Amino acid sequence: MYSKKKLSSRKALFRKSFQVLSAAAAAVCLCIGAAGAVAYHVSPNSLRVTEDSGISISQSWYQVAESRSEKEKSVSASSSSPHEAEVRLLGVIPIKKVSLKSIEQPYAAVSGIPFGIRMEAKGVVVVGTADITSNGKSTNPASEAGLKIGDVIYKVNGQEVSQNSELAEIFEASAGKPVSIEAQRGGEDFTAVLQPAFSETDGLYKGGLWVRDSTSGIGTLTFWDPESNTFGGLGHGICDVDTDELMPLGSGEILPVTISGVIPGKRGNAGELQGYFSSDVAVGKMSANTETGVYGTFFEAPSQEKTIPIAMKQEVRAGEAQILTTIDGGEPQYYDAVIESVNYDENRQTKNLIIRVTDKELLQKTGGIVQGMSGSPIVQNGRLVGAVTHVLINTPEKGYGIFAENMLETANSLTEMAG
Repeated sequence: MYSKKKLSSRKALFRKSFQVLSAAAAAVCLCIGAAGAVAYHVSPNSLRVTEDSGISISQSWYQVAESRSEKEKSVSASSSSPHEAEVRLLGVIPIKKVSLKSIEQPYAAVSGIPFGIRMEAKGVVVVGTADITSNGKSTNPASEAGLKIGDVIYKVNGQEVSQNSELAEIFEASAGKPVSIEAQRGGEDFTAVLQPAFSETDGLYKGGLWVRDSTSGIGTLTFWDPESNTFGGLGHGICDVDTDELMPLGSGEILPVTISGVIPGKRGNAGELQGYFSSDVAVGKMSANTETGVYGTFFEAPSQEKTIPIAMKQEVRAGEAQILTTIDGGEPQYYDAVIESVNYDENRQTKNLIIRVTDKELLQKTGGIVQGMSGSPIVQNGRLVGAVTHVLINTPEKGYGIFAENMLETANSLTEMAG
């Protein structure tokens, strides 16, 4: 028989153990709940499925797998196409359903050739405002009108403008009378009234605006469709260097480029492909400048290259891959790389992959990924899985990539809109 003292001690020990176990269980539940919430947001809500793609995604802490009821399994036992998928935390706990869309396997010709971009903005982009000395006082008509850096002005007094010179002529012709401005900010249209001021410096009426109306540069072509001659490149949009906003496309053309040299990338300094437009005769026209890249049509296809399958995002895996790019005056070459991680969050249209260059030749010549390589195709297991988009400044052998599927989706949407 136990004494009362010993019994009390055992009860206290039991209560303490129970409290510790309860706290541990609560902590585990909290961690599972937090992990489930993150998995819910970073995992895909939908997948496109081809005959060979499957639906399986296996991350370290969540998985996407087929989900069928027993009834569905018995009814469609002869069918290899999944009816439904779900995200499971640690492969066990259901988090959410994933919608599936069956499509035919898409194909494209991969490129890796450099191309020049010459682009006129749709309207003019405000990149700065300036004070004007008028009647002995300093004034800023643009700021007083409510205009801000990044605004896109497309009409003044009902007249379309696409060049800085057109804007300047309207301000001068106003003789100081207010002008009506139609512009866009963050995708939303708005109007403003600006009263040009007489500048004592040069004797002209001015609006106090610095604007940009065109841009040019070099990038890499990702893919094209030999049947329609449509193409996609860069893997990211062309942004204004001052505002970091997408340049609104008015008109644009692509030109042939010759790569003449390389400035290798170093820690803290992005490298660059150096080149020049080898002809002033355009080989194609641009139809869109979007977050996922630039798109358009060739006047003539660059060559009759063999097409390869475009991978769906669930087919892209961390592991060995190759980058197809041009770093000299010759033809595109394949260089070894490794896809280090894959982000399947469909709210991210770009920066879906982290890729590391492992090819000794490419590392020796460029230091890794440099400016001008944006758009270089990433190929894995004989499929186009993505395109290089950005370099990691402090680790030049690494960079970001975009899913080829995301570029294909944009290209298809543009084709549907044009049709």
